[in-house]
Amino acid sequence: MQPAPAEIWAWLDAVPDPEIPAISVVDLGIVRDVAWDGDTLEVAVTPTYSGCPATRVIAMDIETALHARGLDKVRIRTQISPPWTTDWLSEKGRAKLLDYGIAPPRAAGGPDSCPRCRSTNVTRISQFGSTPCKAQWRCADCLEPFDYFKCI
Repeated sequence: MQPAPAEIWAWLDAVPDPEIPAISVVDLGIVRDVAWDGDTLEVAVTPTYSGCPATRVIAMDIETALHARGLDKVRIRTQISPPWTTDWLSEKGRAKLLDYGIAPPRAAGGPDSCPRCRSTNVTRISQFGSTPCKAQWRCADCLEPFDYFKCI
């Protein structure tokens, strides 16, 4: 018997993003669809950007998680259109980013507060952070640097 898509989505919600393990690939919004094609489960994944070095690791982690649940036939399909956007981050994912110390993306183009002390007295250090999708910011009150997940 094939598991229902809702059950599969719940399993995938436990697969962490390899670059930001506090957030799942589902909350990141990169898992676009799960569907059965005969006896093969197809999972559509949209990378955060076309050159994302974690794309293969994510595919392997998804396959491993599904194989652990007894699914032998799994196909990961990379879906590049429409391109991923930070709008696809779930609210739960945004909260997890903040709790992890990464300011979630905002349409205004910068963090509204420090993820550690919640001060609004923040400044950008560099447009480039620990990964291409993040920028480096600093809080002038607690003096801690932090990553900001860029709005894409």
